[in-house]
Formats: sequence, structure tokens, C-alpha cells
Amino acid sequence: MKPSQSKRWAAVTPLAALAATALATLALGLTGAVQAQQSGLVNVDISNVANNIAQNINVDVSQIPVTVQVPIGIAANVCGVNANVLAQQGPAGAACSATTTSTALNQLVQRQIKQNRNR
Repeated sequence: MKPSQSKRWAAVTPLAALAATALATLALGLTGAVQAQQSGLVNVDISNVANNIAQNINVDVSQIPVTVQVPIGIAANVCGVNANVLAQQGPAGAACSATTTSTALNQLVQRQIKQNRNR
């Protein structure tokens, strides 16, 4: 490396490090915001998919609740709604109707059924 190139490199390196630090900080900040949105629960009406869930978890459909509370990410997936739309509804009023089921939803319903049996 020529002396003039090493001086240029020395000047660019701190700038590159500063830019990388700024990008990493921004990325971590956005990750925290997404996690904060996903911490809320959404009331999901599962009556449209109750038969499917009952079959998937091997219980009688009469044991499937009408609604369950699930994390925003799962609700967005099974309701076909953007998670941001659900998050804007607020923590007390977020609700949607499931149009499909998922392994995560099946597991949550199964857990709720077991909890209700143990009461």
C-alpha cells in the first residue's frame, strides 16, 4: 500500500466504523419495536376453523372455545391480517376472525382446553 493510500484508509476506517455502529443501533432499535408489538394478545374468533382444530388435536369440536387470546404474530397469520393493523387496534380491543389454523394456534387451543379441565 502506498503512503497516500494508507492515510486515506486511516481516514475512512473510523467513518466506516461509525456508520456500522449507527446501522447496528438502528437495527436493534427496530427489533425491540417489533418485539414490543408482538407482546400483546389478540382475541381470535376461531369458530370458522373449530372443526379443523378439533381434528388436528384429536378432541371433540364441542371442546373448542369460540375465542382464544394469542400473540399478535399468530393472530396475523391465522386471520390473514397485517400485524401492524392488529397492533393499531390497541391492547384491549385487538380482535380478528381466523380463516385458517396453524400449529401454533392448535397448540394454544390445546393448552387452553387442558387448563380448563384442571380447574
